[in-house]
Amino acid sequence: MRLNKRYRRKWWTGTLPLVIFTAACLCIMQSQGITKNTILDAAASAVQENLGYQAVLSCMPVLVYDASDSGQKSIYEYLAANMDELLPIYGYVRDEEIQTAMGSMGVPGETGDSCGNFMDAVSSELLIQENRQAAQEQLDVQGSGGTDSAEPSAAAAGEKVRKFSRQKLNDFDYLLQNFYRVDSTTTTNSRQLNAAQMLAKDMRIKKDQDGPQILIYHTHSQERFADSKNASESVAGLGDYLTELLEGTYGYRVLHHKGQYDIPDRDNAYSRAAPALEQLLKENPGIQVIIDLHRDGVAEGTRLVEKVNGKDTATIMFFNGLSHTTAQGDISYLNNPNLADNLAFSFQMQLAAAEYYPGFSRFIYLKGYRYNLHYLPKSLLVEVGAQTNTYQEALNAMEPLADVLDKVLSGEE
Repeated sequence: MRLNKRYRRKWWTGTLPLVIFTAACLCIMQSQGITKNTILDAAASAVQENLGYQAVLSCMPVLVYDASDSGQKSIYEYLAANMDELLPIYGYVRDEEIQTAMGSMGVPGETGDSCGNFMDAVSSELLIQENRQAAQEQLDVQGSGGTDSAEPSAAAAGEKVRKFSRQKLNDFDYLLQNFYRVDSTTTTNSRQLNAAQMLAKDMRIKKDQDGPQILIYHTHSQERFADSKNASESVAGLGDYLTELLEGTYGYRVLHHKGQYDIPDRDNAYSRAAPALEQLLKENPGIQVIIDLHRDGVAEGTRLVEKVNGKDTATIMFFNGLSHTTAQGDISYLNNPNLADNLAFSFQMQLAAAEYYPGFSRFIYLKGYRYNLHYLPKSLLVEVGAQTNTYQEALNAMEPLADVLDKVLSGEE
């Protein structure tokens, strides 16, 4: 059957351009890696989103109007941002799930006031990568002494290897990206982490007094290292060496408390340690600094090691509890009147470590609970290496740690 002239003209003027357009689209899609499945998935997603929107519109029309006035991009973003308020039981259930998950991971269960190997392997690896990237790419190098070398030996002579711009530190996003890792169970903001305010706090302590000025203890005294042979080659052994350095090299008076609060198990270790801390502070009113020395736990293939002054050295991490979870908000029964000072202390320590010993300190980790950091303004929780480090690598970390402590406590920074 032959096409009549009228039909042939329509085919030529209408169908052919469509064929050319379709072929061009297929070429573009192929070059961009777009497949039929991609289009079908997008279509299905659009249909699903429209059906969900219509369902919410039918059941809860007021919610749709509130979402449109909220400035959120979609009703789903509005629901995610306001779920705890709209459905209070959601926050309760989520918090219970978090507590259950923490218990199943072997994390001590003192009513949410617990610490330990608090990151999974993926989070730990991500944090390590972020630290290395920040150390190599996001630092401001100033002066002839500045270097991007992985071995910061200039600190041995008391010189800064790198220098962070104080102006940039006042940018909350920059501060967060270069100094902090926030756990998924909590939140923070620019009012809480204000670099200018944290740097303005005076962290100096008086040395000319009777009795100890610094208390070192271990909530988890049984934490050991890859080649530890006995109990002395544990975090308690690190505390002995740190005490020796602070007293012999820097002239501080130190009380090293070796109470064991994670025996027979780690559950409620913070609760068990609290009365002992209170008694020690009562007996030694001159104590101005508390250091809880820990060892982290990471994936077995992870090695937390940097060269510091020519030595293989375990990296450290400062840790803060915010007494605030996303699900619960501020936790009244874990009130910490010294939180702002705790944050200032760890930040000043972190900044000094980053400038004198780049790569030595991982990002400050922020989590939701309290961890017995509320007893003094200058309270510090330090994770030294991990179970994959050798004991000697962890011992080596005490030397730069003692130096950074002195820089902050003497007001050199």
